[in-house]
Amino acid sequence: MMNGLCKLIPRALVNVTRQNQNTIKRCYAAPIKRFYKQTSVLYNDGKYEVTLDQRKLKTPKGAPFTVKSEPLAIAVATEFDNQKEHIERAKMHLSALCFTAIDNPNNHTKIDMVNYLLNYIPTDTILFQYDNEKDLHELQRNEWDPLINWFNERYGTQLEKTMGITPPTVSAEDKMKISKYLLSHSEDVLYGFVFAVDTLKSIILAFAAIDQRVAVDKAVTLARLEEEYQLKFWGRVEWAHDLSQLELQARLAASVLYVHLNRSEYFKKEKTII
Repeated sequence: MMNGLCKLIPRALVNVTRQNQNTIKRCYAAPIKRFYKQTSVLYNDGKYEVTLDQRKLKTPKGAPFTVKSEPLAIAVATEFDNQKEHIERAKMHLSALCFTAIDNPNNHTKIDMVNYLLNYIPTDTILFQYDNEKDLHELQRNEWDPLINWFNERYGTQLEKTMGITPPTVSAEDKMKISKYLLSHSEDVLYGFVFAVDTLKSIILAFAAIDQRVAVDKAVTLARLEEEYQLKFWGRVEWAHDLSQLELQARLAASVLYVHLNRSEYFKKEKTII
């Protein structure tokens, strides 16, 4: 009976069932097997589609997968083509970003996403520094302060760091300037910004990575600066800390690539017949 129950709920993350009093049986979601041999990209009605063999790719909500950028469609097709025996959706960050933008599962508007990003500023990782530990403070000042200065110069703001647990004050004028910049982008691009900020817990570092001020791996290292500092004293668990670092790099790289490939210069230009 328990085996039958497990089969009836293949998508449950973990179901714990008991057989007798001494046995616990866990049922995990079965990984999706790769069901296609090859992928390709099609151009149709001004947009690009991805096909898996002869079937057109669809989003989790069943909507047709379409993007305006050919390089982005190729990148998504490559993610699917790189899957082996099973489809590891948790590692397909570009595809996930595209699906989220198309389905918009939380019904976010452009204003919703901009406000979400603006609310991140007072909690930005690199605006919180500490002077009660000299070496750490020196490291933060050398690594983080130049990026705060760059951000202020680049976007005309006056953000300041805080040396305690009190959040920094962000003026209405600064919020307006950042908001104006964000609103100049399409909704698709804003999803990339949100994904990048969520990854780094820092709007300053996310903007720096997207503007190619810092490399992706450097941005992740800077977001983990305090953790890396503590690891020098407490030791590193290689398989855990290294995997975490690489996962964040993969997420951020997908975000940066998604933003750039969703900008208009990568869209197909229609020829005008005069």
